[in-house]
Amino acid sequence: MNTRDVVFPAGRQALYEQNRYSPAVRSNGMLFVSGQVGSREDGSPEPELEAQVRLAFENLNAVLKAASCTFDDVVDVTVFMVDPQAISSESGALCRNIGAARRTLP
Repeated sequence: MNTRDVVFPAGRQALYEQNRYSPAVRSNGMLFVSGQVGSREDGSPEPELEAQVRLAFENLNAVLKAASCTFDDVVDVTVFMVDPQAISSESGALCRNIGAARRTLP
């Protein structure tokens, strides 16, 4: 059986323990990252969509950093938006946060 270890970014372990899930699990040379949301360290959401997008990617990057990875190591990103119409107005925020990674938007 493969060894699995949980990856916790600095400053967010208590939040993950409170909500009972792991931000990422490393197994067999791969890192599986749970959904990252645009929440502050205390778990409260940012009120503005662009700030939520920025925070979600900051949280994702914190998980990647804790696992000694970068966004260059990411194979796939799925974005879930409550309001699909918002993606066109927020695609700039998505692109800025994804960086050089290739993207496919509807």
